[in-house]
Amino acid sequence: MGDDGGMTTANPSPAASNILDTPIGPIALWVDPHGRLTRVEVGAPARPEPFATGHDADLARDVTASLRAYFGGDLAALDDIDTATRGTGFQQRVWAALRRIPVGETASYADIAAEVGSPRAVRAVGRANATNPTGIVVPCHRVVRSDGTLGGYGGGLDRKRWLLRHEGAIERELVHAG
Repeated sequence: MGDDGGMTTANPSPAASNILDTPIGPIALWVDPHGRLTRVEVGAPARPEPFATGHDADLARDVTASLRAYFGGDLAALDDIDTATRGTGFQQRVWAALRRIPVGETASYADIAAEVGSPRAVRAVGRANATNPTGIVVPCHRVVRSDGTLGGYGGGLDRKRWLLRHEGAIERELVHAG
């Protein structure tokens, strides 16, 4: 059960998938039949199903190209990726708020809780971040603790630190796990 009482449901079946080598390790991605990203796994993911053929394969390649562009320095390339994830109403509001955090900036868990209209739901925001199926594209790495320390990250703090540096949110070891 989510914080709003709704049940979280599984993401739709993917139409195509790919693995992309990046500076933070391999990333597996899955897209639905409409080319919307449904899942991202950072690190050493299980090999996804091979590309579909035709139109679906082209859609997966578009998402892959956008992620390549992001890692190559086109930080706005993430904005071009549509997502299709299922979650509670609260999770959806948090994930939408994450996409509104500008590149090169961070927000605190408390900031996000206030933005989604639940200022006391800081821990619930943390749980929504932890269950974000499309990390990096839905940039949960941009959320930090109120004191400016990194907090947690499912992909590991080294990856979070790398992503924030890549985006210009931190320049050196000013922000650390606390």
